[in-house]
Amino acid sequence: MHLKQAFDSALRQLEEAETPSPRLSAELLLMFTLGCERAYLFTYPERELTADELARYDEAVERRCTGEPAQYITGHQEFFGRDFIVTPAVLIPRPETEHLIEAVLEIAAREVRWNILDVGTGSGCIAVTLAKEFPRSKLMGVDISDTALEIARANAARLESDVEFRQSDLLSAIEPGRVFDAIVSNPPYVGECEADKVQRQVKDFEPHCAVFGGERGMDIIERLAPQVWEHLKPGGWFLMEIGYSIGDAVHEVMRVWSDFRVVPDLQGIPRVVVARKN
Repeated sequence: MHLKQAFDSALRQLEEAETPSPRLSAELLLMFTLGCERAYLFTYPERELTADELARYDEAVERRCTGEPAQYITGHQEFFGRDFIVTPAVLIPRPETEHLIEAVLEIAAREVRWNILDVGTGSGCIAVTLAKEFPRSKLMGVDISDTALEIARANAARLESDVEFRQSDLLSAIEPGRVFDAIVSNPPYVGECEADKVQRQVKDFEPHCAVFGGERGMDIIERLAPQVWEHLKPGGWFLMEIGYSIGDAVHEVMRVWSDFRVVPDLQGIPRVVVARKN
């Protein structure tokens, strides 16, 4: 079967399965199967696929039709211009989370020698990215999942980033009295009450504990904020990704913080909380 024929067949399957962005999925999975760039697909439409290539492409498309994220099928996701390994053990890095990195870049020069902590590091995309963007700073990432930390360490090694990773339930494993210049987090913030609004591929395939934060989405944040306060230097910064509906609730929890503000994403949706310890 020719490349174009295989692609068209996959596209029809994905459309019939009502897969989000079916054309993009068909392209990504074919690029993954052939180990090629996107331009190759359009340059060589008559290229004959081998039986093995066709079988692997068919399998990948079938998995995508069930709702499995393309990133878990390919094992990769780009974040802030870098390629990260992902597995079902970690939340898939999203473009929205890049606003968290941009918010740190707005408050600090790249030359700072900060100690920065990433809480709930998952794939390590935030910690590793900050280590690359702030090469003079020291980065630590913590996560409750040992399996997730294996992925984070692999990403740090691949991208040649010096990040210390540690197993911890929020900041419980951080020594008393140890303080940081900045603490960042993308905690689980989706409320169970909003589960019916969450995409199927998120509900069925991504780690539940990395997505949902209790009935209102505030359970982890209510625990996290006071722990962060205890481990920040005076004048230190806390930056956290949030969901569109919990900005007021987060402000209530963080009333004692200074310079509290919420940064919207490109769609105007509340996305990142920035605050400072008095």
